[in-house]
Amino acid sequence: MLDSASIEVSRRDKHTKTDRLDVEKLLTMLLRYHGGESRVWSVVQVPSLAAEDQRHLHRQLLALKGERTRYVNRIKGLLGGQGIHLNVNDEFLSHLPELRLWDGAALPDGLAGRLRREFAGWQFVHQQILALETERRTAIRESQEPAMTQVRQLLRLKGIGDNAVWLYVMEFFAWRNFHNRREACGERSRTIGALASLTPTPFQSGDEDHEQGISKAGNDLVRAMAIEIAWGWLRFQPESALMKWYQARFGSGGKRLHKNLW
Repeated sequence: MLDSASIEVSRRDKHTKTDRLDVEKLLTMLLRYHGGESRVWSVVQVPSLAAEDQRHLHRQLLALKGERTRYVNRIKGLLGGQGIHLNVNDEFLSHLPELRLWDGAALPDGLAGRLRREFAGWQFVHQQILALETERRTAIRESQEPAMTQVRQLLRLKGIGDNAVWLYVMEFFAWRNFHNRREACGERSRTIGALASLTPTPFQSGDEDHEQGISKAGNDLVRAMAIEIAWGWLRFQPESALMKWYQARFGSGGKRLHKNLW
């Protein structure tokens, strides 16, 4: 299976396109590919049905966490409009009758009713999140599947938790095959970096030579988690050599300098 965006096309404003021409083009590129031009197009590695099925847990967990955040933002927005700040947690309803407006009056019935309904939605989503996290912990502890073995191995790394290792294994390592060391970490192919959307995008033309930041043509979930782990390291390891190197090189710069880090 081929990545259609990797197939070269004419850059002119208009060009002829028919099924016959498409087939001839693909056959020509296939001959070039088997002739040694491995970069003439990109071959898409399709996960198996079982590998795809393993992704549902963490993807649903991410979706539910996003939904829970939206409930929290709506509740805080409704309260903030009245000049009230209250954390959204399991005890939210018990504090609701105590809330007062700026003039000491109780919350209007319509606002109080909406807050209760929004909180009911938050509770429902929160319970689903807890259930999925419990299911994930049980699988990590008891499952004998090969993917779970990889998860347990990654958990030995310091600073990496359940969310990160589960996502990395299910999205990346459990079903992708790297045939040699060069594919895994070679400077030329940069396969892992490209799949994780973490390859640089240099711009060099004439006297201009600068870095445009990381490419985002890859798995956005893996990229987001990698960046989150990196910022977590900077936050919780302030005295590490890596942190000192970052501060010396990028700490005093702006957004453009921070982009060059990735």
